Amino acid sequence: MNPLELDPSNTRRDFLKKLSAASLAALMAPVPRVGASAAKIEQPKPTADSCILIWMAGGMAAPDNFDPKRYLPYEKGRPMKDILSTFPAIDTAVDNIKICEGLENIASVMDRGSLIRSHVQPDLGSILHSRHQYHWHTGYVPPQTVACPHIGAWMSRVLGPRNPVIPAFINIGQRLDSGESEEIKAFTTAGFFGTEYGPMNLPFPEEASRSVHPPAGMEGGRFENRYKLYKKLVDQSPNREFLSDYQRESMLRSYENAYRLLSSPDRDAFDLTLEPKESFQKYDTGRFGRGCLLARRLVESGARFVEVTTEYVPFLHWDTHGSGHETLERMHKEIDLPIATLIRDLEARGLLDRTLVVIATEFSRDAMVEGTVGSAASDQAAHKGDTMEDPKHYGLHRHFTGGCSVAMFGGGVKKGFLYGATAPERPCIAVENPVSVSDLHATIFTAMGISPKTVFDIENRPFYATQDGKGSAVQALFA
Repeated sequence: MNPLELDPSNTRRDFLKKLSAASLAALMAPVPRVGASAAKIEQPKPTADSCILIWMAGGMAAPDNFDPKRYLPYEKGRPMKDILSTFPAIDTAVDNIKICEGLENIASVMDRGSLIRSHVQPDLGSILHSRHQYHWHTGYVPPQTVACPHIGAWMSRVLGPRNPVIPAFINIGQRLDSGESEEIKAFTTAGFFGTEYGPMNLPFPEEASRSVHPPAGMEGGRFENRYKLYKKLVDQSPNREFLSDYQRESMLRSYENAYRLLSSPDRDAFDLTLEPKESFQKYDTGRFGRGCLLARRLVESGARFVEVTTEYVPFLHWDTHGSGHETLERMHKEIDLPIATLIRDLEARGLLDRTLVVIATEFSRDAMVEGTVGSAASDQAAHKGDTMEDPKHYGLHRHFTGGCSVAMFGGGVKKGFLYGATAPERPCIAVENPVSVSDLHATIFTAMGISPKTVFDIENRPFYATQDGKGSAVQALFA
Protein backbone atom coordinates (compact mmCIF):
# COMPACT_ATOMS: atom_id res chain seq x y z
CA MET A 1 0.00 0.00 0.00
CA ASN A 2 2.59 2.55 1.07
CA PRO A 3 5.86 2.33 -0.89
CA LEU A 4 7.73 3.96 1.96
CA GLU A 5 8.66 1.73 4.89
CA LEU A 6 7.97 4.11 7.77
CA ASP A 7 10.98 4.19 10.06
CA PRO A 8 11.55 6.48 13.02
CA SER A 9 15.08 7.12 11.75
CA ASN A 10 13.87 8.64 8.45
CA THR A 11 14.80 12.27 7.99
CA ARG A 12 12.74 14.71 5.94
CA ARG A 13 15.27 14.44 3.11
CA ASP A 14 15.15 10.63 3.23
CA PHE A 15 11.36 10.76 3.21
CA LEU A 16 11.17 12.85 0.05
CA LYS A 17 13.99 10.95 -1.63
CA LYS A 18 12.22 7.61 -1.10
CA LEU A 19 8.92 9.02 -2.26
CA SER A 20 10.49 10.37 -5.43
CA ALA A 21 12.39 7.18 -6.22
CA ALA A 22 9.38 4.99 -5.55
CA SER A 23 7.08 7.14 -7.62
CA LEU A 24 9.06 7.67 -10.82
CA ALA A 25 8.89 4.07 -12.03
CA ALA A 26 5.20 3.82 -11.20
CA LEU A 27 4.35 7.12 -12.85
CA MET A 28 5.91 6.03 -16.12
CA ALA A 29 3.98 2.72 -16.23
CA PRO A 30 1.31 2.20 -18.90
CA VAL A 31 -2.29 3.03 -18.10
CA PRO A 32 -4.80 0.15 -17.83
CA ARG A 33 -8.12 0.44 -19.55
CA VAL A 34 -10.78 -2.20 -19.01
CA GLY A 35 -11.42 -3.81 -22.37
CA ALA A 36 -14.84 -3.74 -23.98
CA SER A 37 -14.96 -7.51 -23.68
CA ALA A 38 -14.63 -7.34 -19.89
CA ALA A 39 -18.29 -6.45 -19.43
CA LYS A 40 -19.31 -9.67 -21.19
CA ILE A 41 -17.31 -11.91 -18.87
CA GLU A 42 -19.37 -13.62 -16.21
CA GLN A 43 -17.56 -13.64 -12.90
CA PRO A 44 -17.81 -16.87 -10.89
CA LYS A 45 -19.48 -16.98 -7.50
CA PRO A 46 -16.65 -16.77 -4.94
CA THR A 47 -16.04 -19.54 -2.46
CA ALA A 48 -13.45 -17.45 -0.61
CA ASP A 49 -13.21 -13.83 0.50
CA SER A 50 -9.52 -13.82 1.43
CA CYS A 51 -6.40 -15.63 0.25
CA ILE A 52 -3.20 -16.41 2.15
CA LEU A 53 -0.31 -17.55 -0.04
CA ILE A 54 2.34 -19.45 1.93
CA TRP A 55 5.34 -19.08 -0.35
CA MET A 56 8.15 -21.62 0.08
CA ALA A 57 10.76 -19.49 -1.68
CA GLY A 58 13.77 -21.19 -3.18
CA GLY A 59 12.38 -24.45 -4.53
CA MET A 60 10.79 -26.79 -1.97
CA ALA A 61 11.65 -30.38 -2.94
CA ALA A 62 8.38 -32.34 -3.22
CA PRO A 63 9.97 -35.77 -2.47
CA ASP A 64 11.22 -34.45 0.88
CA ASN A 65 7.96 -32.73 1.83
CA PHE A 66 4.55 -33.49 0.31
CA ASP A 67 5.32 -36.30 -2.16
CA PRO A 68 7.51 -38.93 -0.44
CA LYS A 69 9.18 -41.58 -2.59
CA ARG A 70 11.54 -44.45 -1.83
CA TYR A 71 13.57 -43.55 1.26
CA LEU A 72 17.12 -44.59 2.04
CA PRO A 73 19.31 -43.14 4.82
CA TYR A 74 22.68 -41.55 4.19
CA GLU A 75 25.52 -43.96 3.56
CA LYS A 76 28.93 -42.98 2.24
CA GLY A 77 29.43 -44.35 -1.26
CA ARG A 78 25.70 -44.95 -1.85
CA PRO A 79 24.76 -44.33 -5.52
CA MET A 80 22.96 -41.00 -5.97
CA LYS A 81 20.44 -42.62 -8.30
CA ASP A 82 19.15 -44.78 -5.45
CA ILE A 83 18.01 -41.78 -3.39
CA LEU A 84 14.57 -40.35 -4.09
CA SER A 85 13.61 -39.07 -0.62
CA THR A 86 15.84 -38.30 2.34
CA PHE A 87 12.90 -38.35 4.80
CA PRO A 88 10.62 -41.36 5.37
CA ALA A 89 6.89 -41.12 4.75
CA ILE A 90 4.47 -40.62 7.65
CA ASP A 91 0.71 -41.04 7.93
CA THR A 92 -1.64 -38.05 7.83
CA ALA A 93 -5.22 -37.50 8.96
CA VAL A 94 -6.25 -38.87 5.52
CA ASP A 95 -5.85 -42.58 4.84
CA ASN A 96 -4.56 -42.30 1.28
CA ILE A 97 -2.21 -39.33 1.84
CA LYS A 98 1.29 -39.60 3.25
CA ILE A 99 3.80 -36.79 3.59
CA CYS A 100 7.35 -36.62 4.94
CA GLU A 101 8.70 -36.98 8.43
CA GLY A 102 9.16 -33.61 10.08
CA LEU A 103 5.74 -32.34 9.00
CA GLU A 104 3.70 -34.14 11.65
CA ASN A 105 1.61 -31.08 12.53
CA ILE A 106 0.70 -30.39 8.92
CA ALA A 107 -0.09 -34.11 8.57
CA SER A 108 -2.68 -33.71 11.32
CA VAL A 109 -4.63 -31.05 9.35
CA MET A 110 -4.51 -32.62 5.89
CA ASP A 111 -8.17 -33.57 6.35
CA ARG A 112 -8.96 -29.85 6.06
CA GLY A 113 -7.67 -29.42 2.53
CA SER A 114 -6.51 -30.76 -0.82
CA LEU A 115 -3.04 -31.80 -1.94
CA ILE A 116 -1.97 -31.38 -5.57
CA ARG A 117 1.01 -33.53 -6.52
CA SER A 118 1.08 -32.74 -10.23
CA HIS A 119 1.87 -29.02 -10.47
CA VAL A 120 4.28 -28.46 -13.38
CA GLN A 121 6.35 -25.52 -14.54
CA PRO A 122 7.59 -24.93 -18.09
CA ASP A 123 11.18 -25.20 -19.22
CA LEU A 124 12.04 -21.51 -19.63
CA GLY A 125 15.46 -22.23 -21.09
CA SER A 126 17.13 -21.30 -17.83
CA ILE A 127 15.72 -22.97 -14.72
CA LEU A 128 16.36 -19.91 -12.59
CA HIS A 129 14.63 -18.74 -9.42
CA SER A 130 14.11 -15.21 -10.71
CA ARG A 131 12.38 -16.30 -13.92
CA HIS A 132 10.20 -18.96 -12.28
CA GLN A 133 9.25 -16.79 -9.33
CA TYR A 134 8.24 -13.99 -11.70
CA HIS A 135 6.24 -16.45 -13.80
CA TRP A 136 4.49 -17.98 -10.79
CA HIS A 137 3.57 -14.67 -9.16
CA THR A 138 2.38 -12.85 -12.29
CA GLY A 139 1.32 -15.69 -14.58
CA TYR A 140 3.55 -14.31 -17.35
CA VAL A 141 7.01 -15.44 -18.47
CA PRO A 142 9.62 -12.66 -18.34
CA PRO A 143 10.65 -10.48 -19.97
CA GLN A 144 7.47 -8.58 -20.81
CA THR A 145 7.00 -5.19 -22.48
CA VAL A 146 4.89 -4.04 -19.52
CA ALA A 147 5.20 -4.42 -15.76
CA CYS A 148 3.01 -7.41 -14.94
CA PRO A 149 0.93 -7.28 -11.74
CA HIS A 150 1.43 -9.77 -8.93
CA ILE A 151 -1.51 -12.14 -8.38
CA GLY A 152 -2.27 -10.20 -5.19
CA ALA A 153 -2.49 -6.96 -7.15
CA TRP A 154 -5.11 -8.54 -9.42
CA MET A 155 -7.23 -9.28 -6.36
CA SER A 156 -6.68 -5.79 -5.03
CA ARG A 157 -7.64 -4.20 -8.36
CA VAL A 158 -10.60 -6.39 -9.29
CA LEU A 159 -12.07 -7.11 -5.85
CA GLY A 160 -10.94 -4.12 -3.82
CA PRO A 161 -10.37 -4.13 -0.06
CA ARG A 162 -12.55 -6.05 2.38
CA ASN A 163 -11.87 -3.37 4.96
CA PRO A 164 -11.24 0.14 3.58
CA VAL A 165 -8.58 0.71 6.23
CA ILE A 166 -6.59 -2.54 5.90
CA PRO A 167 -4.46 -2.80 2.73
CA ALA A 168 -5.92 -5.29 0.28
CA PHE A 169 -2.49 -6.75 -0.59
CA ILE A 170 0.15 -7.36 2.07
CA ASN A 171 3.52 -9.08 1.59
CA ILE A 172 5.17 -10.51 4.72
CA GLY A 173 8.71 -11.78 5.26
CA GLN A 174 10.61 -10.79 2.12
CA ARG A 175 13.36 -8.21 2.30
CA LEU A 176 13.81 -6.18 -0.85
CA ASP A 177 17.44 -5.33 -0.21
CA SER A 178 18.98 -8.81 -0.16
CA GLY A 179 20.29 -11.09 -2.91
CA GLU A 180 18.59 -10.73 -6.32
CA SER A 181 16.56 -7.85 -4.88
CA GLU A 182 15.87 -6.26 -8.27
CA GLU A 183 14.47 -9.52 -9.60
CA ILE A 184 12.21 -9.88 -6.54
CA LYS A 185 11.03 -6.28 -6.84
CA ALA A 186 10.11 -6.93 -10.46
CA PHE A 187 7.21 -9.22 -9.51
CA THR A 188 6.41 -7.77 -6.08
CA THR A 189 4.43 -4.94 -7.64
CA ALA A 190 1.05 -3.87 -8.95
CA GLY A 191 2.63 -3.21 -12.34
CA PHE A 192 0.38 -1.32 -14.72
CA PHE A 193 -2.49 -1.24 -12.19
CA GLY A 194 -0.82 1.52 -10.19
CA THR A 195 0.76 1.92 -6.77
CA GLU A 196 -2.47 1.88 -4.79
CA TYR A 197 -2.96 -1.79 -5.73
CA GLY A 198 0.58 -2.83 -4.85
CA PRO A 199 1.72 -4.59 -1.69
CA MET A 200 2.37 -3.23 1.73
CA ASN A 201 5.76 -4.82 2.40
CA LEU A 202 6.44 -6.03 5.94
CA PRO A 203 9.79 -7.86 5.91
CA PHE A 204 9.89 -8.30 9.69
CA PRO A 205 6.50 -9.30 11.17
CA GLU A 206 7.51 -8.39 14.70
CA GLU A 207 8.17 -4.83 13.50
CA ALA A 208 4.93 -4.50 11.51
CA SER A 209 3.38 -2.24 14.12
CA ARG A 210 6.04 0.40 13.44
CA SER A 211 4.93 0.56 9.81
CA VAL A 212 1.45 1.75 10.80
CA HIS A 213 2.56 4.41 13.28
CA PRO A 214 3.92 7.79 12.19
CA PRO A 215 7.70 8.04 12.58
CA ALA A 216 8.96 9.81 15.67
CA GLY A 217 8.50 13.53 15.32
CA MET A 218 5.78 13.21 12.68
CA GLU A 219 2.79 12.89 14.99
CA GLY A 220 -0.21 15.15 14.65
CA GLY A 221 -0.34 17.07 11.39
CA ARG A 222 3.28 16.66 10.33
CA PHE A 223 2.67 13.49 8.33
CA GLU A 224 -0.32 15.08 6.62
CA ASN A 225 1.77 18.17 5.82
CA ARG A 226 4.44 16.01 4.21
CA TYR A 227 1.80 14.25 2.15
CA LYS A 228 0.64 17.67 0.90
CA LEU A 229 4.25 18.59 0.14
CA TYR A 230 4.70 15.41 -1.87
CA LYS A 231 1.48 16.08 -3.81
CA LYS A 232 2.76 19.55 -4.65
CA LEU A 233 6.12 18.09 -5.68
CA VAL A 234 4.42 15.73 -8.15
CA ASP A 235 2.03 18.35 -9.51
CA GLN A 236 4.84 20.81 -10.17
CA SER A 237 7.34 18.31 -11.54
CA PRO A 238 9.16 19.55 -14.70
CA ASN A 239 8.44 16.11 -16.18
CA ARG A 240 4.71 16.47 -15.51
CA GLU A 241 3.80 16.41 -19.21
CA PHE A 242 5.40 12.96 -19.59
CA LEU A 243 3.65 11.43 -16.59
CA SER A 244 0.46 9.40 -16.65
CA ASP A 245 -2.39 11.10 -14.80
CA TYR A 246 -3.72 7.67 -13.89
CA GLN A 247 -0.46 6.50 -12.32
CA ARG A 248 0.15 9.84 -10.60
CA GLU A 249 -3.32 9.80 -9.06
CA SER A 250 -2.88 6.15 -8.09
CA MET A 251 0.32 7.03 -6.24
CA LEU A 252 -1.45 9.86 -4.41
CA ARG A 253 -4.35 7.59 -3.47
CA SER A 254 -1.86 5.11 -2.02
CA TYR A 255 -0.68 7.81 0.36
CA GLU A 256 -4.24 8.73 1.25
CA ASN A 257 -4.78 5.07 2.14
CA ALA A 258 -1.61 5.09 4.24
CA TYR A 259 -2.72 8.18 6.12
CA ARG A 260 -6.14 6.60 6.80
CA LEU A 261 -4.52 3.49 8.26
CA LEU A 262 -2.15 5.51 10.45
CA SER A 263 -5.12 7.10 12.20
CA SER A 264 -7.28 3.97 12.55
CA PRO A 265 -7.64 1.64 15.57
CA ASP A 266 -7.57 -1.26 13.07
CA ARG A 267 -3.81 -0.83 12.98
CA ASP A 268 -3.73 -2.93 16.17
CA ALA A 269 -3.96 -5.97 13.88
CA PHE A 270 -0.31 -5.33 12.98
CA ASP A 271 0.85 -5.48 16.61
CA LEU A 272 1.97 -9.00 17.55
CA THR A 273 2.55 -7.97 21.16
CA LEU A 274 -1.24 -7.89 21.55
CA GLU A 275 -1.47 -11.63 20.81
CA PRO A 276 -1.96 -13.83 23.92
CA LYS A 277 1.33 -15.42 24.99
CA GLU A 278 0.16 -19.02 24.59
CA SER A 279 -1.03 -18.36 21.05
CA PHE A 280 2.09 -16.39 20.12
CA GLN A 281 4.38 -19.23 21.24
CA LYS A 282 2.75 -21.70 18.83
CA TYR A 283 3.80 -19.50 15.92
CA ASP A 284 7.15 -18.35 17.25
CA THR A 285 9.50 -20.68 15.35
CA GLY A 286 11.20 -17.73 13.64
CA ARG A 287 10.36 -14.91 11.26
CA PHE A 288 8.23 -17.15 9.03
CA GLY A 289 6.16 -18.45 11.94
CA ARG A 290 5.52 -14.94 13.20
CA GLY A 291 4.54 -14.03 9.65
CA CYS A 292 1.84 -16.70 9.71
CA LEU A 293 0.49 -15.21 12.93
CA LEU A 294 0.47 -11.73 11.41
CA ALA A 295 -1.35 -13.08 8.35
CA ARG A 296 -4.06 -14.57 10.54
CA ARG A 297 -4.51 -11.29 12.43
CA LEU A 298 -4.68 -9.31 9.20
CA VAL A 299 -7.23 -11.59 7.57
CA GLU A 300 -9.32 -11.36 10.72
CA SER A 301 -9.21 -7.58 10.30
CA GLY A 302 -10.16 -7.60 6.63
CA ALA A 303 -7.06 -8.11 4.46
CA ARG A 304 -7.91 -9.46 0.99
CA PHE A 305 -4.61 -11.11 -0.02
CA VAL A 306 -1.60 -11.86 2.19
CA GLU A 307 1.61 -13.55 1.09
CA VAL A 308 3.86 -15.02 3.78
CA THR A 309 7.25 -16.22 2.60
CA THR A 310 10.14 -18.17 4.05
CA GLU A 311 12.06 -15.53 2.07
CA TYR A 312 14.19 -16.01 -1.00
CA VAL A 313 17.86 -15.36 -0.44
CA PRO A 314 20.26 -17.26 -2.73
CA PHE A 315 21.57 -20.48 -1.14
CA LEU A 316 19.48 -20.11 2.01
CA HIS A 317 16.33 -21.84 3.24
CA TRP A 318 14.77 -23.97 0.46
CA ASP A 319 17.53 -23.04 -2.03
CA THR A 320 19.53 -26.15 -1.14
CA HIS A 321 22.51 -26.80 -3.38
CA GLY A 322 24.35 -28.61 -0.62
CA SER A 323 23.56 -30.10 2.81
CA GLY A 324 19.98 -30.45 1.64
CA HIS A 325 18.82 -32.93 4.26
CA GLU A 326 20.29 -30.93 7.15
CA THR A 327 18.76 -27.70 5.84
CA LEU A 328 15.33 -29.28 5.36
CA GLU A 329 15.34 -30.60 8.92
CA ARG A 330 15.64 -26.97 10.02
CA MET A 331 13.01 -25.77 7.55
CA HIS A 332 10.53 -28.40 8.72
CA LYS A 333 10.91 -27.12 12.28
CA GLU A 334 10.27 -23.56 11.10
CA ILE A 335 7.16 -24.20 9.00
CA ASP A 336 5.38 -27.24 10.44
CA LEU A 337 3.73 -25.95 13.60
CA PRO A 338 2.96 -22.40 12.36
CA ILE A 339 1.19 -23.61 9.21
CA ALA A 340 -0.86 -26.18 11.11
CA THR A 341 -1.67 -23.62 13.81
CA LEU A 342 -2.77 -21.13 11.15
CA ILE A 343 -5.19 -23.68 9.68
CA ARG A 344 -6.57 -24.60 13.11
CA ASP A 345 -6.89 -20.98 14.22
CA LEU A 346 -8.74 -19.95 11.06
CA GLU A 347 -11.05 -22.92 11.54
CA ALA A 348 -11.68 -22.13 15.22
CA ARG A 349 -12.55 -18.53 14.34
CA GLY A 350 -14.98 -19.55 11.62
CA LEU A 351 -12.72 -18.09 8.91
CA LEU A 352 -11.31 -21.14 7.14
CA ASP A 353 -14.36 -21.80 4.99
CA ARG A 354 -13.97 -18.34 3.41
CA THR A 355 -10.17 -18.11 3.49
CA LEU A 356 -8.16 -19.90 0.81
CA VAL A 357 -4.71 -20.93 2.09
CA VAL A 358 -2.25 -21.99 -0.61
CA ILE A 359 1.19 -23.51 0.04
CA ALA A 360 3.35 -23.28 -3.10
CA THR A 361 6.89 -22.86 -4.44
CA GLU A 362 8.56 -22.00 -7.78
CA PHE A 363 9.70 -25.58 -8.57
CA SER A 364 10.72 -28.85 -6.94
CA ARG A 365 14.14 -30.52 -6.74
CA ASP A 366 15.78 -33.77 -7.76
CA ALA A 367 19.22 -35.22 -7.11
CA MET A 368 19.85 -36.24 -10.73
CA VAL A 369 17.59 -34.39 -13.20
CA GLU A 370 17.81 -30.65 -13.95
CA GLY A 371 14.62 -28.96 -15.15
CA THR A 372 12.80 -31.92 -16.63
CA VAL A 373 13.49 -34.78 -19.01
CA GLY A 374 15.25 -33.51 -22.11
CA SER A 375 15.97 -30.04 -20.72
CA ALA A 376 19.10 -28.31 -22.01
CA ALA A 377 19.24 -26.05 -18.94
CA SER A 378 22.59 -25.71 -17.24
CA ASP A 379 23.07 -28.03 -14.26
CA GLN A 380 22.65 -26.19 -10.95
CA ALA A 381 23.94 -29.00 -8.71
CA ALA A 382 26.99 -28.41 -6.52
CA HIS A 383 27.80 -32.15 -6.50
CA LYS A 384 27.91 -33.85 -9.88
CA GLY A 385 29.35 -37.21 -8.80
CA ASP A 386 27.53 -40.53 -9.04
CA THR A 387 27.87 -41.41 -5.35
CA MET A 388 27.42 -39.71 -2.00
CA GLU A 389 30.80 -39.12 -0.43
CA ASP A 390 29.82 -36.63 2.25
CA PRO A 391 26.63 -35.88 4.26
CA LYS A 392 26.34 -32.54 2.42
CA HIS A 393 25.54 -34.54 -0.74
CA TYR A 394 22.50 -36.08 0.96
CA GLY A 395 19.53 -34.07 -0.25
CA LEU A 396 17.80 -32.96 -3.43
CA HIS A 397 19.80 -30.20 -5.07
CA ARG A 398 18.92 -29.81 -8.76
CA HIS A 399 16.03 -27.61 -9.94
CA PHE A 400 13.18 -29.84 -11.12
CA THR A 401 10.10 -28.54 -12.97
CA GLY A 402 8.50 -31.83 -13.99
CA GLY A 403 6.45 -32.45 -10.84
CA CYS A 404 5.76 -30.20 -7.85
CA SER A 405 3.35 -30.17 -4.89
CA VAL A 406 0.79 -27.54 -3.84
CA ALA A 407 -1.43 -27.75 -0.76
CA MET A 408 -4.73 -25.83 -0.54
CA PHE A 409 -6.92 -25.41 2.53
CA GLY A 410 -10.33 -23.84 3.10
CA GLY A 411 -11.88 -21.40 0.64
CA GLY A 412 -14.24 -23.95 -0.88
CA VAL A 413 -11.73 -26.68 -1.78
CA LYS A 414 -12.38 -30.31 -0.93
CA LYS A 415 -11.26 -31.74 2.38
CA GLY A 416 -8.90 -34.69 2.57
CA PHE A 417 -8.56 -34.78 -1.23
CA LEU A 418 -5.55 -35.92 -3.27
CA TYR A 419 -5.22 -34.70 -6.86
CA GLY A 420 -2.66 -35.80 -9.43
CA ALA A 421 0.42 -37.97 -9.09
CA THR A 422 4.08 -38.17 -10.04
CA ALA A 423 5.97 -41.24 -11.20
CA PRO A 424 7.19 -43.52 -8.37
CA GLU A 425 10.67 -43.77 -9.90
CA ARG A 426 12.98 -41.19 -11.49
CA PRO A 427 12.22 -39.09 -13.43
CA CYS A 428 9.39 -38.23 -10.99
CA ILE A 429 7.38 -36.23 -13.51
CA ALA A 430 3.64 -35.61 -13.24
CA VAL A 431 1.90 -38.64 -14.73
CA GLU A 432 -1.69 -37.86 -13.72
CA ASN A 433 -3.71 -34.64 -14.04
CA PRO A 434 -0.88 -32.11 -14.60
CA VAL A 435 -1.69 -28.59 -13.36
CA SER A 436 0.08 -25.69 -15.06
CA VAL A 437 0.78 -22.28 -13.49
CA SER A 438 -2.08 -20.79 -15.55
CA ASP A 439 -4.52 -23.46 -14.40
CA LEU A 440 -3.44 -23.13 -10.77
CA HIS A 441 -3.92 -19.36 -10.97
CA ALA A 442 -7.30 -19.91 -12.62
CA THR A 443 -8.28 -22.13 -9.70
CA ILE A 444 -7.22 -19.51 -7.15
CA PHE A 445 -8.93 -16.68 -9.05
CA THR A 446 -12.12 -18.71 -9.46
CA ALA A 447 -12.25 -19.39 -5.72
CA MET A 448 -11.94 -15.64 -5.15
CA GLY A 449 -14.69 -14.82 -7.66
CA ILE A 450 -12.48 -13.62 -10.53
CA SER A 451 -12.82 -15.12 -13.99
CA PRO A 452 -9.48 -16.30 -15.44
CA LYS A 453 -10.52 -14.42 -18.59
CA THR A 454 -10.81 -11.03 -16.87
CA VAL A 455 -9.06 -8.62 -19.23
CA PHE A 456 -7.58 -5.12 -19.30
CA ASP A 457 -6.33 -3.30 -22.39
CA ILE A 458 -2.69 -2.32 -21.92
CA GLU A 459 -1.04 -0.37 -24.75
CA ASN A 460 -3.73 -1.71 -27.09
CA ARG A 461 -2.98 -5.26 -26.01
CA PRO A 462 -5.46 -7.42 -24.09
CA PHE A 463 -3.89 -8.46 -20.79
CA TYR A 464 -5.66 -11.27 -18.94
CA ALA A 465 -5.72 -12.53 -15.36
CA THR A 466 -4.20 -15.77 -16.69
CA GLN A 467 -1.86 -15.78 -19.66
CA ASP A 468 -3.91 -15.05 -22.80
CA GLY A 469 -7.02 -15.87 -20.77
CA LYS A 470 -6.44 -19.59 -21.28
CA GLY A 471 -6.14 -20.67 -17.65
CA SER A 472 -8.78 -23.20 -16.66
CA ALA A 473 -9.78 -23.82 -13.02
CA VAL A 474 -9.37 -27.37 -11.72
CA GLN A 475 -13.03 -27.92 -10.87
CA ALA A 476 -12.29 -31.29 -9.26
CA LEU A 477 -10.67 -29.43 -6.36
CA PHE A 478 -13.86 -27.64 -5.34
CA ALA A 479 -16.25 -29.13 -2.83
